[in-house]
Amino acid sequence: MKTILLSLTLALCSLAAWAQTEEEQVKDVINKSYVEGIHNFGDIAQIEKGFHPGFEMIMVRENVLSKLPIYTWLENIRTGREKNPTPPAEKTDVKYISVDVTGKAASVKLELYRGGKLIFTDYLLLYKFDREGWRIVSKTFERH
Repeated sequence: MKTILLSLTLALCSLAAWAQTEEEQVKDVINKSYVEGIHNFGDIAQIEKGFHPGFEMIMVRENVLSKLPIYTWLENIRTGREKNPTPPAEKTDVKYISVDVTGKAASVKLELYRGGKLIFTDYLLLYKFDREGWRIVSKTFERH
């Protein structure tokens, strides 16, 4: 009986050691859906999995604030890939500047590089949903 309890305790401790932290879960969603999905020509289904249907990208162009919902952004991505199905020669890499998680809310600042050159500084907001887990709900950015 002691052997069984000891084995069970060790197994549970091992599982806990392998469990992702909230910060790691947030980064995983961003890596799969945003970096690999959008910037590195990943699967559209993977993009949709990481972005909430209510997502909006907020941007300023010529001093005018505008919003781009995820469904429009995805349509632009699909159209772009149909016109040019070849991914960029160089993959986009990510550098996380900060990841701040408080309960079910997260704020992430990251930099995107292509060919070693900084192309974007992004600010992503995420919420953790009961069934879906972490999802990207908003983005602002600076293009370099």
